[in-house]
Amino acid sequence: MPTAESGVPQITIRKAVPADLAAIGRLGALLVETHHDFDPARFIAATPATPEGYARYLGTQLTETRVIILVAEREGAVAGYVYAGLEGMDYMALRGPAGAIYDVVVEPAARRNGVGSLLLDATIAKLEEMGAPQVVLSTAAKNEEAQRLFAKAGFRQTMIEMTRGL
Repeated sequence: MPTAESGVPQITIRKAVPADLAAIGRLGALLVETHHDFDPARFIAATPATPEGYARYLGTQLTETRVIILVAEREGAVAGYVYAGLEGMDYMALRGPAGAIYDVVVEPAARRNGVGSLLLDATIAKLEEMGAPQVVLSTAAKNEEAQRLFAKAGFRQTMIEMTRGL
């Protein structure tokens, strides 16, 4: 709903529920498509089954105690979501316990309106409440818009993934 003062739609960040899964699945497929467009040799392509598969998988995560799935609701519709979790020591990544953000996706029409920042801030707060001493995430090298969002939220670059086809 527009606010009386600004006319800008109100954004509500809340825990995802099963009724959100179709929208989350569609956004998950958008995430897959976007990454594939960045680098088809590295990222998988979306298929017609991707939205349902993504929704089904994230549906299994809704009740996990070490997982956070939040949605941004705008004008009664899901405008974005975050999928994150609390992880222990990871010797392969050479890091201690951390909150890990796996997905941050915002509807293209809702971008640059603070939705991503609100989702990110809420997720970081939840991970901190869960005891995470740090938060890590990965982003595609070509996803400069996301990198700006993450840098604005205080993230710094620590790793660079490199890929070689065989």
